Amino acid sequence: MTQIKVDLHLHTTCSDGAYSPEELVTLAAEAGMKAIAIADHDNVDGIDVAQKTGEELGIEVISAVELSTQWQDHQDIHLLGYGFDHHHAELVRQLADFRDFRAGRNQQIVAKVNHQLATEGRAPLDFLAIEESAGGTLGRPHIALALRAAGYVQNHDEAFDRYLVPNDVSKRFFPIDEAIALIHSAGGIAVLAHPPYVTRNHGELEALIETFVEMGLDGLEAYNNGVNQDGVYWLIGLARRHQLIVTGGSDFHGTEGATISIGAGVGRLSIPYSCVDEIHSALYRRQVVV
Repeated sequence: MTQIKVDLHLHTTCSDGAYSPEELVTLAAEAGMKAIAIADHDNVDGIDVAQKTGEELGIEVISAVELSTQWQDHQDIHLLGYGFDHHHAELVRQLADFRDFRAGRNQQIVAKVNHQLATEGRAPLDFLAIEESAGGTLGRPHIALALRAAGYVQNHDEAFDRYLVPNDVSKRFFPIDEAIALIHSAGGIAVLAHPPYVTRNHGELEALIETFVEMGLDGLEAYNNGVNQDGVYWLIGLARRHQLIVTGGSDFHGTEGATISIGAGVGRLSIPYSCVDEIHSALYRRQVVV
């Protein structure tokens, strides 16, 4: 029996993806996906058009977002929100504030990169042109594209190694307890994205999960690119021990030269439709409780 295909972690041009929401949904349909979630970074602008395109193509598009959070010494913990009201006023306001901060950060990064370019005798990058080309939430990958377009680097890795990492500016993060509460207030559920990228120490990860569960965490992204099949099984077990749902996604951005594909991730990642059922069940339980 052919497995129903889903991918619950995709990005569009509304954050740092290469494809517009319409293009991405079309690609997902062509790849045989039955359900997807567009989880742009700190941005929900693409959800309406993605869901409209999904209705036309017969593919379910679940509202989603990916938030950058922190807890104690752990920074850049990614939290996925699913099934929320993406027009929720407080959610929209806080995401807008976060993007405003990010825009200022990126402008500072470009200024530092331009200083380095000047010392190399090279013409500066045009921040306004980069911002316009991003078409959504501007991120460092867009600056990397500008460096490539100018002929200063050959690929993204070189752009980061030579210019973006040395000229980085500190990020701002949501405290994870506040991020979970924000997603819940908008009617959604909160899932920890690619847990191995938080820590690969199993004991430390389980201790963190116990803390996050007390804050209201609803699930783990067990199917992810950071683990092999044995790692997936371990994460599923971790989720079940703490009464959490299991989700999965490729974290597809569509970046040129990347090895991640829709629905498959790296290698042979296979995400079962049961992940969609678990999301819907968790959303129903939350509505009943509220």
